[in-house]
Amino acid sequence: MSVLRVVSYNIHKGRSATGARESLSQLRLGLYGLRPDLLFLQEVQGRNHRQSVLDAQHESLGAALGMDVCYGRNAVRTHTDHGNALLSRFEVLSYENEDVSDHRLEQRGLLHAVVSINNTDVHCIVVHLGLFAGGRSRQVLALVERIRRLVPADAPLLIAGDFNDWNNRLAPLFVKQLSLYEVFSVAPHAPHPGPLTIPAPLKALGQSLRVLGGNGGFGGRPRELGVDGMARTTPPPRTFPAVFPWFRLDRIYQRGFAVRTARVLHGKPWSQWSDHAPIFTELELP
Repeated sequence: MSVLRVVSYNIHKGRSATGARESLSQLRLGLYGLRPDLLFLQEVQGRNHRQSVLDAQHESLGAALGMDVCYGRNAVRTHTDHGNALLSRFEVLSYENEDVSDHRLEQRGLLHAVVSINNTDVHCIVVHLGLFAGGRSRQVLALVERIRRLVPADAPLLIAGDFNDWNNRLAPLFVKQLSLYEVFSVAPHAPHPGPLTIPAPLKALGQSLRVLGGNGGFGGRPRELGVDGMARTTPPPRTFPAVFPWFRLDRIYQRGFAVRTARVLHGKPWSQWSDHAPIFTELELP
């Protein structure tokens, strides 16, 4: 049995939560301290010709952490590009980046890698879904089709990233069609998000969005399916913005593992290094 330390993190292109300063060097040290086995990263800059310190971020992190690296370029600009990356303590057997962009203004991809862990092929998919519900639905359909086509039904599978699914509407689809469970929904003694003191402007915004979103909306307790197939109301964690986590955007879904722990790395120094808080989980692979 192997115990894996898995992290999903939108690193905001190596810039601080406000974007005012470079944070990649500090972030690199923070990730090193977590001793991750698998890192699912979003908004990673593969190329930055204006600031060399922010260039080839996946390679810089891989070298510092001693991990295999694969990168999926999605958004291409004149001087920069960015996308998703997977870093692995184990050998990466193969990888492919599938373009699932829904329109020209928002380039998105699915980075799908196969990693060998103790002679077991583990499929890992890094995602960063779109900002609009219609686009997210089409991207998830592409993800489901890819898994059905390329991932054996009995293969261990991890899907992690920034889903932009603040109302948690996609969770039942993952459970019913792919038998995937979000790690916080099945982790033993998963910590409750707890009460938050909400500033007045955010409280007003939340009330407005709750009216628009119905029972599954912003600030409510979104419904998903538990391992017994019954409905449950365990919400995924709040991860955005990092300085005051309110939106539930980031996820780690798993199949074929036992979940030992799951937590969000809230507060300093993480809130200074990106606009998202990272998710950390320990998984057992039989």
